[in-house]
Amino acid sequence: MHKIRVLIADDHTMVRQGLRTMLNSQSDIEVVGEAANGREAVQRAREIDPDVVVLDLSMPILNGLEATRQIKKENPRIGVLILTMHHNEEYVFQVLKSGAKGYIIKESGFEEMVRAVRSVYRHENYLDRKISKDVIDEYVKRAAHTDASGAPKDILTPREREVLKLIAEGKSNKEIAQILDLSVKTVDVHRTNLMKKLDIHDVATLVKFAIKKGLIEVT
Repeated sequence: MHKIRVLIADDHTMVRQGLRTMLNSQSDIEVVGEAANGREAVQRAREIDPDVVVLDLSMPILNGLEATRQIKKENPRIGVLILTMHHNEEYVFQVLKSGAKGYIIKESGFEEMVRAVRSVYRHENYLDRKISKDVIDEYVKRAAHTDASGAPKDILTPREREVLKLIAEGKSNKEIAQILDLSVKTVDVHRTNLMKKLDIHDVATLVKFAIKKGLIEVT
Protein backbone atom coordinates (compact mmCIF):
# COMPACT_ATOMS: atom_id res chain seq x y z
CA MET A 1 0.00 0.00 0.00
CA HIS A 2 1.30 3.44 -0.92
CA LYS A 3 1.69 5.62 2.14
CA ILE A 4 1.04 9.36 2.04
CA ARG A 5 4.52 10.88 2.33
CA VAL A 6 4.42 14.00 4.51
CA LEU A 7 6.91 16.80 5.11
CA ILE A 8 6.34 18.81 8.32
CA ALA A 9 7.53 22.44 8.40
CA ASP A 10 7.26 24.37 11.68
CA ASP A 11 9.79 26.43 13.62
CA HIS A 12 8.84 24.79 16.93
CA THR A 13 10.54 21.46 17.55
CA MET A 14 7.82 20.21 19.90
CA VAL A 15 5.11 20.90 17.30
CA ARG A 16 7.06 18.95 14.66
CA GLN A 17 7.63 16.06 17.04
CA GLY A 18 3.98 15.97 18.04
CA LEU A 19 2.79 16.00 14.45
CA ARG A 20 5.30 13.32 13.49
CA THR A 21 4.11 11.00 16.26
CA MET A 22 0.46 11.69 15.45
CA LEU A 23 0.73 11.13 11.70
CA ASN A 24 3.08 8.15 11.89
CA SER A 25 0.49 6.36 14.03
CA GLN A 26 -1.68 6.06 10.91
CA SER A 27 -1.11 3.03 8.71
CA ASP A 28 -1.46 5.06 5.50
CA ILE A 29 0.73 8.07 6.45
CA GLU A 30 4.50 8.38 6.81
CA VAL A 31 6.43 11.51 7.83
CA VAL A 32 9.49 11.57 5.56
CA GLY A 33 11.07 14.88 6.58
CA GLU A 34 11.02 18.04 8.69
CA ALA A 35 11.94 21.69 8.19
CA ALA A 36 12.37 24.50 10.72
CA ASN A 37 11.81 27.50 8.43
CA GLY A 38 10.22 28.40 5.11
CA ARG A 39 13.39 28.31 3.03
CA GLU A 40 14.31 24.92 4.41
CA ALA A 41 10.77 23.69 3.65
CA VAL A 42 11.17 24.63 -0.02
CA GLN A 43 14.55 22.92 -0.16
CA ARG A 44 13.38 19.75 1.59
CA ALA A 45 10.29 19.55 -0.63
CA ARG A 46 12.62 19.71 -3.64
CA GLU A 47 14.86 16.97 -2.24
CA ILE A 48 12.36 14.40 -0.96
CA ASP A 49 9.33 15.07 -3.19
CA PRO A 50 6.59 14.51 -0.56
CA ASP A 51 2.91 14.06 -1.34
CA VAL A 52 1.84 16.62 1.27
CA VAL A 53 3.62 19.45 3.08
CA VAL A 54 2.13 20.49 6.44
CA LEU A 55 3.37 24.07 6.62
CA ASP A 56 3.18 26.60 9.45
CA LEU A 57 1.89 29.95 8.18
CA SER A 58 4.19 32.05 10.42
CA MET A 59 7.64 30.79 9.53
CA PRO A 60 11.01 32.52 9.95
CA ILE A 61 13.26 33.41 6.97
CA LEU A 62 10.49 32.66 4.46
CA ASN A 63 6.83 32.86 5.51
CA GLY A 64 4.36 30.06 4.84
CA LEU A 65 2.60 31.83 1.96
CA GLU A 66 5.79 32.47 -0.01
CA ALA A 67 7.07 28.99 0.76
CA THR A 68 3.79 27.59 -0.58
CA ARG A 69 4.11 29.61 -3.80
CA GLN A 70 7.64 28.37 -4.38
CA ILE A 71 6.81 24.74 -3.59
CA LYS A 72 3.79 24.78 -5.92
CA LYS A 73 5.73 26.53 -8.67
CA GLU A 74 8.47 23.90 -8.58
CA ASN A 75 6.14 20.92 -8.15
CA PRO A 76 2.39 21.50 -8.63
CA ARG A 77 1.72 17.87 -7.67
CA ILE A 78 2.61 18.49 -4.02
CA GLY A 79 -0.36 19.33 -1.81
CA VAL A 80 0.16 22.02 0.82
CA LEU A 81 -1.75 22.07 4.10
CA ILE A 82 -1.35 25.32 6.04
CA LEU A 83 -1.23 25.04 9.82
CA THR A 84 -1.94 28.25 11.74
CA MET A 85 -3.42 29.85 14.84
CA HIS A 86 -5.29 32.48 12.79
CA HIS A 87 -9.08 32.27 12.37
CA ASN A 88 -9.45 35.39 10.19
CA GLU A 89 -10.96 34.86 6.72
CA GLU A 90 -8.35 37.25 5.32
CA TYR A 91 -5.74 34.59 5.97
CA VAL A 92 -7.96 31.95 4.33
CA PHE A 93 -8.13 34.07 1.18
CA GLN A 94 -4.37 34.57 1.06
CA VAL A 95 -3.71 30.88 1.67
CA LEU A 96 -6.05 29.71 -1.10
CA LYS A 97 -4.58 32.29 -3.44
CA SER A 98 -1.06 31.02 -2.74
CA GLY A 99 -1.98 27.57 -4.03
CA ALA A 100 -2.47 25.67 -0.77
CA LYS A 101 -5.28 23.11 -0.69
CA GLY A 102 -5.93 23.06 3.04
CA TYR A 103 -6.15 25.37 6.06
CA ILE A 104 -6.27 23.99 9.59
CA ILE A 105 -6.15 25.65 13.02
CA LYS A 106 -3.46 24.50 15.46
CA GLU A 107 -6.03 23.94 18.18
CA SER A 108 -7.84 21.37 16.03
CA GLY A 109 -7.92 17.75 17.13
CA PHE A 110 -6.05 14.69 15.96
CA GLU A 111 -8.85 13.36 13.75
CA GLU A 112 -9.29 16.63 11.88
CA MET A 113 -5.57 16.84 11.12
CA VAL A 114 -5.58 13.32 9.70
CA ARG A 115 -8.67 14.07 7.60
CA ALA A 116 -7.03 17.23 6.30
CA VAL A 117 -3.84 15.42 5.25
CA ARG A 118 -5.83 12.74 3.44
CA SER A 119 -8.04 15.30 1.69
CA VAL A 120 -5.09 17.38 0.50
CA TYR A 121 -3.39 14.20 -0.73
CA ARG A 122 -6.50 13.53 -2.86
CA HIS A 123 -6.19 17.11 -4.22
CA GLU A 124 -9.38 18.13 -2.43
CA ASN A 125 -9.77 21.47 -0.65
CA TYR A 126 -9.96 21.22 3.13
CA LEU A 127 -10.87 24.05 5.46
CA ASP A 128 -10.97 23.74 9.23
CA ARG A 129 -14.60 23.39 10.30
CA LYS A 130 -14.43 26.51 12.50
CA ILE A 131 -13.10 28.58 9.58
CA SER A 132 -15.71 27.17 7.22
CA LYS A 133 -18.52 28.18 9.58
CA ASP A 134 -17.19 31.70 10.20
CA VAL A 135 -16.65 32.51 6.53
CA ILE A 136 -19.90 30.99 5.34
CA ASP A 137 -21.87 32.83 8.03
CA GLU A 138 -20.52 36.05 6.54
CA TYR A 139 -21.30 34.79 3.03
CA VAL A 140 -24.89 33.99 3.96
CA LYS A 141 -25.46 37.52 5.27
CA ARG A 142 -24.30 39.03 1.99
CA ALA A 143 -25.68 36.43 -0.41
CA ALA A 144 -29.29 37.33 0.33
CA HIS A 145 -28.74 40.87 -0.95
CA THR A 146 -25.98 40.62 -3.53
CA ASP A 147 -25.37 38.87 -6.84
CA ALA A 148 -21.93 38.27 -8.39
CA SER A 149 -21.79 41.80 -9.81
CA GLY A 150 -22.71 43.44 -6.51
CA ALA A 151 -26.34 44.25 -7.46
CA PRO A 152 -29.14 43.53 -4.93
CA LYS A 153 -30.69 40.13 -5.44
CA ASP A 154 -32.16 37.33 -3.31
CA ILE A 155 -29.91 34.41 -4.23
CA LEU A 156 -31.15 32.06 -1.53
CA THR A 157 -34.44 31.77 0.30
CA PRO A 158 -34.40 32.26 4.09
CA ARG A 159 -34.80 28.51 4.58
CA GLU A 160 -31.96 27.75 2.17
CA ARG A 161 -29.74 30.14 4.11
CA GLU A 162 -30.60 28.30 7.33
CA VAL A 163 -29.76 24.96 5.73
CA LEU A 164 -26.52 26.35 4.31
CA LYS A 165 -25.39 27.61 7.72
CA LEU A 166 -26.03 24.20 9.25
CA ILE A 167 -24.17 22.47 6.43
CA ALA A 168 -21.24 24.77 7.17
CA GLU A 169 -21.35 23.60 10.78
CA GLY A 170 -20.91 20.02 9.57
CA LYS A 171 -24.47 18.89 10.35
CA SER A 172 -25.91 15.89 8.47
CA ASN A 173 -29.28 16.06 6.71
CA LYS A 174 -30.83 14.11 9.59
CA GLU A 175 -29.46 16.55 12.16
CA ILE A 176 -30.59 19.55 10.12
CA ALA A 177 -34.07 18.05 9.84
CA GLN A 178 -34.28 17.71 13.63
CA ILE A 179 -33.03 21.25 14.25
CA LEU A 180 -35.39 22.88 11.73
CA ASP A 181 -38.30 20.50 12.40
CA LEU A 182 -38.39 19.33 8.78
CA SER A 183 -38.35 15.95 7.09
CA VAL A 184 -35.01 14.61 5.88
CA LYS A 185 -36.43 14.59 2.35
CA THR A 186 -37.28 18.32 2.57
CA VAL A 187 -33.80 19.14 3.85
CA ASP A 188 -32.32 17.19 0.96
CA VAL A 189 -34.42 19.24 -1.49
CA HIS A 190 -33.25 22.53 0.07
CA ARG A 191 -29.64 21.33 0.00
CA THR A 192 -29.89 20.34 -3.65
CA ASN A 193 -31.55 23.62 -4.62
CA LEU A 194 -29.05 25.91 -2.89
CA MET A 195 -26.08 24.02 -4.29
CA LYS A 196 -27.65 24.12 -7.75
CA LYS A 197 -28.27 27.87 -7.49
CA LEU A 198 -24.66 28.46 -6.58
CA ASP A 199 -23.32 25.65 -8.80
CA ILE A 200 -21.18 24.54 -5.86
CA HIS A 201 -20.99 21.14 -4.24
CA ASP A 202 -18.65 21.38 -1.24
CA VAL A 203 -17.93 23.79 1.61
CA ALA A 204 -14.36 24.69 0.61
CA THR A 205 -15.36 25.56 -2.97
CA LEU A 206 -18.27 27.63 -1.66
CA VAL A 207 -15.86 29.73 0.42
CA LYS A 208 -13.52 30.25 -2.55
CA PHE A 209 -16.49 31.24 -4.76
CA ALA A 210 -17.75 33.77 -2.20
CA ILE A 211 -14.34 35.42 -1.94
CA LYS A 212 -13.77 35.43 -5.71
CA LYS A 213 -17.16 37.03 -6.43
CA GLY A 214 -16.71 39.69 -3.77
CA LEU A 215 -19.48 38.36 -1.55
CA ILE A 216 -16.98 38.45 1.28
CA GLU A 217 -14.88 41.58 1.62
CA VAL A 218 -11.20 41.00 2.34
CA THR A 219 -9.52 44.15 3.63
